[in-house]
Amino acid sequence: MSREIKYYIVAADALPEIFVKVAEAKRMMQTGEAATVGAATRMAGISRSAFYKYKDSVQPFNDMKAEHIITFYGMLKDAPGVLSSVLSDFADAGANILTINQSIPTNGCAAVTVSAETSDMEMTLEAFLEQVSRVNGVVRFEILAG
Repeated sequence: MSREIKYYIVAADALPEIFVKVAEAKRMMQTGEAATVGAATRMAGISRSAFYKYKDSVQPFNDMKAEHIITFYGMLKDAPGVLSSVLSDFADAGANILTINQSIPTNGCAAVTVSAETSDMEMTLEAFLEQVSRVNGVVRFEILAG
């Protein structure tokens, strides 16, 4: 009978320090702060053997409120500046756009999906949807997934 792997969410301050340092070393390698395991472990203050022992078992948990990616769907009139105005609203609200996809306009309108990281938004999603919906040329604008 094989042992089933279980996962637990534990506050970082309740963990042994080694787990937090392993997660930090992994982050440094992912972001390019450290080019090698040796450099990352030195910077984190742990041994390479400790890193290799725990690297596959330690993963940071990203709170959905802290980092939230939402995909928006819009139906926009095929007119100059409509998409630009919508994208300006994303920037003004503090959302970080990750992807933009637009279909070829048919019957004077084009479907657009925009995925954005919204944790730094300076307004509620409801207020943002209302603001974008008021842009001249926006026929419909809503949350598709998130």
